[in-house]
Amino acid sequence: MIRAMVVDDEKLVRKGFISVIDWASFGIVIAQEAADGRAALELLEKQEVDLLFTDLTMPGMDGFELLGRVRTRFPRMKSVVLTCHHEFDYVQEAMRLGAIDYIVKTVLDMDNVDDVMNRIVDRVRWEASSRAAYAPGADADRERFASGDALAFVPLDPDADPAELLRLPFAQRHAMLELAGGVRMAQLAPPGWTPELRRELEGLHAGRWRTALVAGLEDRPPADVKRALGERLARHLFYAPEPPDGRPAEIPYETLAKARPDADAAGLEAAFDGWLSVKWALGAAEWDAFERAVADLRPAPERLEAFARALEREWAGVLLDGEALRRLHADGAPRQAWAPWRDWFRLFADLAQRRMHELSLSREVMASLIQALRYMRAHAGDKINQADVALRINMSRSYFSQCFTRFAGQSFGETLRGMRIERAKALLLESDAPVYEIASLAGFEDDKYFSRVFKERVGLLPTEYRSQRGKTVGSR
Repeated sequence: MIRAMVVDDEKLVRKGFISVIDWASFGIVIAQEAADGRAALELLEKQEVDLLFTDLTMPGMDGFELLGRVRTRFPRMKSVVLTCHHEFDYVQEAMRLGAIDYIVKTVLDMDNVDDVMNRIVDRVRWEASSRAAYAPGADADRERFASGDALAFVPLDPDADPAELLRLPFAQRHAMLELAGGVRMAQLAPPGWTPELRRELEGLHAGRWRTALVAGLEDRPPADVKRALGERLARHLFYAPEPPDGRPAEIPYETLAKARPDADAAGLEAAFDGWLSVKWALGAAEWDAFERAVADLRPAPERLEAFARALEREWAGVLLDGEALRRLHADGAPRQAWAPWRDWFRLFADLAQRRMHELSLSREVMASLIQALRYMRAHAGDKINQADVALRINMSRSYFSQCFTRFAGQSFGETLRGMRIERAKALLLESDAPVYEIASLAGFEDDKYFSRVFKERVGLLPTEYRSQRGKTVGSR
């Protein structure tokens, strides 16, 4: 039985309201009544109730002050506002103070009382069941979500302040639960998503949060729901299209529950390594295959960003000149979903194809030269030469030499020596091996020749460069 209190300074109105409703039929008993907020608080201190009906405009402590104090001192008590007119400004303020509904006393009659009271009782019971789901006790295995829908909030900015959510009127009416990864969720009371709720959440995104409406939660074990949303929702939202008109993304719970585990780490890294060959950037069919693969593997957002930075490092000065790099960084905005990252990779592909056309190379030759350059980087420390690399990509030595110089902007020999010097610099800083051994590991057959080339390119002898270990050392 729901225990209720009615507070109204007009005795006839208060008595009339109590008498007009068959409270027992709704599972409610009027346990207390009071003429103002102060008297109501005194009674509540002696015996708390489940449901409070209060007028707003009363002498002394009015309904607003009463709602505020009840919310602080009796957080589980639910409040309903009694008004004489459709005072929507007053009602909105009362909702911010935690009221779950309102009743216009002047239009309450036997024709609509059932609808009004059933709505209120459903909300009170929903709140009670929600508390059990959010904080299960000894019967946790048997607890189930009472509501079919929940709103979930995923932080887009790692510095997003959760207090921003907690200040929302929505959060003041619904229990908010923190999940893994900073995700917050709250079960939606009937009638669920409404235009009013949409207006409350306007402006919330602004690069800080993304909202999802998760449906199909009825009778789900809370532990399963919390785990699915905490572990999978952020990744799902990253790849989900942005709905129009500020609506939250609508996601059936089954989609999250049945989401396959992430691709194994080794397989994912193999895919990224293959994508560094940028074949996906050179043709429409290859681009479509790349886009499908990303959508299927769904790598973590931070892994996509690391891949983008690796592409820039690998291909700056070869596929990407200074202007191309500026274009890739033109907007400067954080990419918090797959769609803007897809646009970034599409721009990279366009720039790579523009470079291919500038060099008057076919797609097949361009792909072969890219393969050659990657092979050289991986085997710079080995005893390889131009003939070895040309054979590797199945091109004649003379044609490879001609195309490679156009592609890399310098001869094969100069490019390979540069790679070997970079390898030697890393080895000098990472090990205490003698210079002649460093020379051999970097691909130089003669340590004196190595020292001369190193001095020409770096401005320091290898021993001098090593002595700078622990300091900032750069090429001169």
